[in-house]
Amino acid sequence: MATFQIGDRVEVLDEALSGYVEAINGNMITLVTDDGFSIEFPSEELIKTTSEITVTNFEAAQIKKEKEPPKRKTRPIPKPKDRNAPKMEVDLHIHHLVKSTKGMSNFDMLNLQLETAKRRLEFAMEKRIQKVVFIHGVGEGILKEELHYLFKKYDNLKYYEADYQKYGLGATEVYIFQKG
Repeated sequence: MATFQIGDRVEVLDEALSGYVEAINGNMITLVTDDGFSIEFPSEELIKTTSEITVTNFEAAQIKKEKEPPKRKTRPIPKPKDRNAPKMEVDLHIHHLVKSTKGMSNFDMLNLQLETAKRRLEFAMEKRIQKVVFIHGVGEGILKEELHYLFKKYDNLKYYEADYQKYGLGATEVYIFQKG
């Protein structure tokens, strides 16, 4: 059993209290806490601290935090709507392809649009891009029909109307099946 003297630095065993011995009355020890309160404890509930170094609960929590491995940063999970968003858009409106249509016949314009579509489709296949939206506009539907004819030549893709809310009726989405 430890013997205590007035002025000894002590800590309470089962509580987060520490301070100095103020008075000794038999087995009962009066402790003045670091906050300035006088509290009486039986001597068996106290322990003499030999060093002046004390660790507060706040400091202990800080030390524990430092020892914890850093938390993994979570990547934002894309919403289903974003996850299914097309990866590539190809606008086939003629004014996006040439500065001026002066001197071009309708046949020339259509051929340019189809060649552009074919080039962009093959680029997407080469780069393993799964979804491509071809924006063709509504018009008379000739470009749309020619695009569908082009897409039918490939057996590793399917095509369907693109998202109506985003493109209206003027776009076709192509899904390219990836091989191995």
